[in-house]
Amino acid sequence: MAAPRASERIEYIVEGGNRLSGSIEPSGNKNAALPIIAAALLTEHPVTLTNVPRIRDVEALVELVASVGAETEWTGPNELRIQARNVRPADLDPDLCGRIRASILLAGPMLARCGEVTLPPPGGDVIGRRRLDTHFLALQQLGAEISLDGSYSFRASRLVGADVFMDEPSVTATENALSAAVAAQGTTILRNCASEPHVQDLAHFLIALGADIEGIGTNCMTVHGGRPLTAAQHRIGTDFIEVASLVGLAAVTDSELRITNAGVEHLRSTLMGFDKLGVKCLVEGDDLIIPKGQEKTVVPDFGGHVPKIEDQPWPAFPADAMSIAIVTATQCDGMVLMFEKMYESRMFFVDKLIGMGARIVLCDPHRAVISGPTKLRAARLESPDIRAGMAMLIAAMGAEGTSVINNAQQIERGYERIDERLNALGARITRIPART
Repeated sequence: MAAPRASERIEYIVEGGNRLSGSIEPSGNKNAALPIIAAALLTEHPVTLTNVPRIRDVEALVELVASVGAETEWTGPNELRIQARNVRPADLDPDLCGRIRASILLAGPMLARCGEVTLPPPGGDVIGRRRLDTHFLALQQLGAEISLDGSYSFRASRLVGADVFMDEPSVTATENALSAAVAAQGTTILRNCASEPHVQDLAHFLIALGADIEGIGTNCMTVHGGRPLTAAQHRIGTDFIEVASLVGLAAVTDSELRITNAGVEHLRSTLMGFDKLGVKCLVEGDDLIIPKGQEKTVVPDFGGHVPKIEDQPWPAFPADAMSIAIVTATQCDGMVLMFEKMYESRMFFVDKLIGMGARIVLCDPHRAVISGPTKLRAARLESPDIRAGMAMLIAAMGAEGTSVINNAQQIERGYERIDERLNALGARITRIPART
């Protein structure tokens, strides 16, 4: 099934109060698929990617990759073939770039293949300022010249290895620098770099192409650049944020779910966060089981103090799981402080949860105190971004009555066929075109 058109606006009508049951396999990691699709431009040989999520953001990036001359073909439901025999620094569609944050990931690969690229400003979720300075600083140290005049112009007659200290452990900046370093002549050391599972996945893909990378999974990677790159096949890893979303869904709806092929090796910090909320998960091989009928009692800190769940760079609790943890906490007995450090607008969706009956005090743009449990009421909602949209879908499924979620296409930017897949577990979600 093809992903929905990027311009299509939809609504979800959600009948709440239904328990779910059964097994579900999470999709491939969106945040791994995007940099890997961009990095396929580094080689002129064919690349085959499997377990690629058919979601709006991926479809948009595939269009952008095709627009610079790469051949792209969906050879299966979640299998994508890319061959970039001839790549040109074409004018990229400003509308497509404006829809997704991932358009910036073309900078490193395009510099490597063409020596230049001009990118319209990237889009993405409206969750606060998302600076690009770390991209610019890293690529400059590898030999790029950058000018800003409405669009971002990158040029490099030659990429050269360097000792690069990232001014923050930005995921996408690390991915851009990693792709550029693979093509650069000489050795590059990336210090204070991101190490999330999707960064690791990109590094393993680059190794499959023929790159030489050390330190994968740490905050210091060494790249011996300039090696010839070949054809490759690569399977995109499990989306650990979707796993977190399913854990929260099971807890809020008091359902028993088995998440198969959950990628449990990347879930330590996520499961620790849910454990603080009294949500227990069982591990069986690479499957995760969330039992129903849990007490869901918030575990206080030593001395009876209010506990805190805070996001930090990997391997700590992931920022993209914070919205899910907040809605889960509304159904847990006790009080917890949520501290979202990265984005100053991500927590502003909690007013919708308050309108549904949740007891939440928004202390400032980064901190909220949640006191539960509370019964949630159906409401008319609007999805501001991918993760908040999923959190509101979870809230609607746990609420009494029928809710309507406008702007639900935002959810589909990050979750593949989520309505169909949850309905197969017993949910009642109706997807309709948005009313004009």
